[in-house]
Amino acid sequence: MKEEKKYFAHETAVIDDGAIIGEGTSIWHFCHIMPNAKLGKKCNLGQNVFVASDVVLGNNVKVQNNISIYTGVVCEDDVFLGPSMVFTNVVNPRSGVNRRGQYSKTTVKKGASIGANATIVCGHDIGEFAFIGAGTVVTKTIPAYALVVGNPARQIGWMSEYGHRLNFDENGFATCPESGEKYQLKNNTVSKV
Repeated sequence: MKEEKKYFAHETAVIDDGAIIGEGTSIWHFCHIMPNAKLGKKCNLGQNVFVASDVVLGNNVKVQNNISIYTGVVCEDDVFLGPSMVFTNVVNPRSGVNRRGQYSKTTVKKGASIGANATIVCGHDIGEFAFIGAGTVVTKTIPAYALVVGNPARQIGWMSEYGHRLNFDENGFATCPESGEKYQLKNNTVSKV
């Protein structure tokens, strides 16, 4: 008796044997999930998404249209990947030089958001709840709660877990206008209090 799948996959999606897909996940038109890829519960993959072998997506990861997630990438829970954003996995690619197995790792931490058409150069982690603006090119590790924009990415502020810009007072405290949660900025590091 065939086990009933507990996720949705559009009829045009290709899911290779050995891929692990969590309950409640939706995989839409023209996606390809490679063997040994691991997708958590309640993920949503938009149209034309490629997930390479050994990629790990946590629970509730939102992957918008036209994204390739290459070997070496880990996205923790509640990550948002905007339309057509790009991950790389080799620092110095050459067509005539085989660098398979030399992939640099990139971890996108819990709750981080990466805007449309942003590029994440491999080997640079994205901190928890960081916010990467549309079109940004990330060439260094990004701290938790940081708001970065531009090419190369430069930090212009801090964001709350609800995605609002934080305005710190003279004592280093800020409040999210939506959630009411309080944050502290100390030694150029933000934490929730």
